[in-house]
Amino acid sequence: MSKAVIAVVGSAMIDLTAYATVIPAPGQTLEGDLFTTGFGGKGANQAVIAAHCGAEVHFVGKLGRDLFGDSIAENFKKLGIDSEYVERSDTPNGVAHIWVDANGENRIIIIPGANHEIESKKAIEAIESIAGLAVVVAQCEIKQEVTLAAFSAAKKRGCVTILNPAPYQPLSKELLAVTDWIIPNETEFKELHGQAPTSDDVLKSFRPGKNSIVTLGSEGAVLITSDGNLTRVSAPKVNAVDTTGAGDAFVGVFAFGLASGKNPEDAMKLGVKVASMSVTRKGAQSSYPSQAEIDTLS
Repeated sequence: MSKAVIAVVGSAMIDLTAYATVIPAPGQTLEGDLFTTGFGGKGANQAVIAAHCGAEVHFVGKLGRDLFGDSIAENFKKLGIDSEYVERSDTPNGVAHIWVDANGENRIIIIPGANHEIESKKAIEAIESIAGLAVVVAQCEIKQEVTLAAFSAAKKRGCVTILNPAPYQPLSKELLAVTDWIIPNETEFKELHGQAPTSDDVLKSFRPGKNSIVTLGSEGAVLITSDGNLTRVSAPKVNAVDTTGAGDAFVGVFAFGLASGKNPEDAMKLGVKVASMSVTRKGAQSSYPSQAEIDTLS
């Protein structure tokens, strides 16, 4: 397989996570079980798991000039993620407040902070400059205009573009036109399509002429080819502890797969396995398997 060179244009945050048996109702106060801080942000999560897979990863983003930003920068350095195109801002670093219940289900509020200050011209400069770049990944925790600029530059270079449309927001026709792969979960699919992904007919009508993957949580994922063929991959049965970051694990592994020469179905199969392993552990990046563990899944 060829060398996997990936650029992730996206968010980097610190996760502030509270674990409780039951999530409080409005106006209710409950005692929780555990509080943790950890590395997160959809972009950073996807970059980190791709690095764990062995990819050469370049992160394009903006961190606060604060303790949280310093911690993320140090983590990128430790993992060998190229941060040449990571800038710093006086605006506080982005954070995510996360509640996780006894079933491992989460509720998340993000405060983007410095992530919303990434500049389109800097993203273009990065995408035009990275040697051997194969795949460019983005999400919706940064401004859509930045993603559009990055993807447009990527297509001019012949790179594959992957959009994880999370958290959901309406997507411009211009962005969709330069997006090769879109990877929503069930909720985002329904927002984008208008119907839940409950039948083959609905899935086939999602994005005619373009490739898509819908992640289905414990049910795995389904690949929709540009000509409307469906390929389903089931997930192994596991004991879910925390689903935070599982979708990002799938996206990052899938990007690695394509960049390293795997076919989409094999890349999806590996993504489902890694994401399934991640939900058996607490946290986002802290739940991701090591390269040695991933090698046993390939």
